[in-house]
Amino acid sequence: MKWNEEICYWSRNRISRVVIIGAGMVGSTYAYALLISGLVSEIIIIDQNQERLVGEIMDLNHGVSFVRPVIVRAGDYKDCETADLIVITAGAAQKVGETRLDLVNKNVEIFKEIIPQVVASKTKAVLLIATNPVDVMTYVALKLSGFSRNKVIGSGTVLDTARFRYLLSEHCQIDPTNVHAYILGEHGDSEVPIWSLANIAGLRFSEYCPVCGKNCGPIGKNKIFDEVKNAAYKIIKGKGSTYYAIGLALVNITESILRNEYSVLTVSSLLEGEYGLSDVCLSVPSVVSREGVTKRISLKLSEEEERQLINSAEVIKDVLQKINL
Repeated sequence: MKWNEEICYWSRNRISRVVIIGAGMVGSTYAYALLISGLVSEIIIIDQNQERLVGEIMDLNHGVSFVRPVIVRAGDYKDCETADLIVITAGAAQKVGETRLDLVNKNVEIFKEIIPQVVASKTKAVLLIATNPVDVMTYVALKLSGFSRNKVIGSGTVLDTARFRYLLSEHCQIDPTNVHAYILGEHGDSEVPIWSLANIAGLRFSEYCPVCGKNCGPIGKNKIFDEVKNAAYKIIKGKGSTYYAIGLALVNITESILRNEYSVLTVSSLLEGEYGLSDVCLSVPSVVSREGVTKRISLKLSEEEERQLINSAEVIKDVLQKINL
């Protein structure tokens, strides 16, 4: 075979492994969505609660005859060595009345136990953080691991962006895949909707609304954004926790990494001068590949959006200053 044919053959036949640390609702739902996706050859789950872990592994394995060939098994931190991707979902869950930032101290202590064991495996995998508050925990994982900033990423506002696009698509009666809009900044109360660049088919919303034909008047921007920002609170009040959509969001990020897609996703990573911000992990449009974040895209924001993004960074930095690493 020629060289490029050998590369293609290797890519098609290599074993891909994902290690999931945490078998709670988010971790197990992500594992289930990953199982269905057919993206990986092996799913390895680590959790301190062995009884729950055994139950989740059994339940997932009972479904493998319905999907593409895949191994699902319990593991330990040694398995991180050969993983292509390590996803951390472990941590205290957000409860009714709590913000994501209320979880900081508990989850930092959990990460102080997890991250050194991941590092000890001598893994070269990308580290994907889903534990809340995700921007803070991404920064904590980066500092505790000593990995490069491109290799440690958070799920960030990928889910918030999906919620934003969905609500806009409902308003406009357009397929959400044809709605282009971003939520940047913190995955939390200070997140920033980028209205100035939101568009359908290349038309900004200020241009699209007058010609859409629905005669519904201007978009209720504040109402839509409030629904995006407060979605998790409403879901938690209704059913205790959020896990379906974030599980799918994690699969979306996983696909871009394992398939080397170079997708543009609003993941959280360390900023070093982008948007005038440094030493903070926030979500901005980022090119995601097998190497993690390979590029952060600078958008031309409105003055108000820039101000809000700086405020979002300050919110996260204020929390980071109170953490003992």
